[in-house]
Order: sequence, then C-alpha cells, then structure tokens
Amino acid sequence: MKKILIVLLLTFGSLAVSAQDSELTWHTNIDKAMAISNKEKKPLMLFFTGSDWCGWCIRLQKEVFFKKEFVKWAKDNVVLVELDFPRNKQLEPSLQQQNYSLQNAFRVQGYPTVWFVNSETKEGKTNFTQLGSTGYVAGGPEAWISGANQILANNKKG
Repeated sequence: MKKILIVLLLTFGSLAVSAQDSELTWHTNIDKAMAISNKEKKPLMLFFTGSDWCGWCIRLQKEVFFKKEFVKWAKDNVVLVELDFPRNKQLEPSLQQQNYSLQNAFRVQGYPTVWFVNSETKEGKTNFTQLGSTGYVAGGPEAWISGANQILANNKKG
C-alpha cells in the first residue's frame, strides 16, 4: 500500500511540475507588456480574440497556443498580450477601451488576428513598429511557429 501511495505522489508531483512549465503569461495591460518587452528585448505578440464566441480563436488556442511546442517557443521569443473582445462577459471599461484603441490602430477586422510588433515610447507617445501579422494556420504548432519565425526573422535588427 505504501508503494502505491509513493508512486501516486510522485506521479502527481511530476504532473504539477510539468503543468507549471507549460503555463504562459498572457498580459492584458499593454503598458506592462511593453515594459517587459523592452526590458527583455523581445517583440510583443498581440492576440486579438473573441474568447467566448470566436470558433477560430478557440481552435487556434487548442491546436497551437496550448501545446508545449508553442509554450517553449513563446517563452524564448515574444511577450504575449491577449486583447479580448468577448460577447458574454464584461471587461472593465479601461481594458475595453485599450483593446478597442489597439484594434483600431492595427485595423483588425477579423478574429483571430495576431500582430508581432516592437514598441517604443518617446515624449509620452507610444509608437508601434509592425513586424507582421498572422491568424489561424492549419497544421498545428509547427506550421504556426514556422510562419511566426519567418515574420520575426524578416525583422531582426542587425
């Protein structure tokens, strides 16, 4: 009985560790995300989504963003920002205003849309340098990451 208990504890313990490894931080505050992006010298990945109604957004998350390959890639390459436009839940007004402002700035007309950008703040004004955009890509994390890597590689600062 003790052996079974030990095996169960070890199994659940390793699951907890692997769950922690697979967790990503999706920022919702663009200012905080920009500060991290500039500090870590990584571009922002802006994910425009309708989290509770957009089927393609949900599919992109399930097929790509929740996979370990994407988690590893994202931790190494980008600062994640989720800009949500839900229908069944209310965002706080400042977050809603921020998301709509960014949606207009990037001319987002459909979901999911993912923009890769660098940001810079000068004299109180934020400027975004658009590196490229994508959306849902069939083929799982490998296909999506390949496209994202192309966008990032085309914009490496030399």
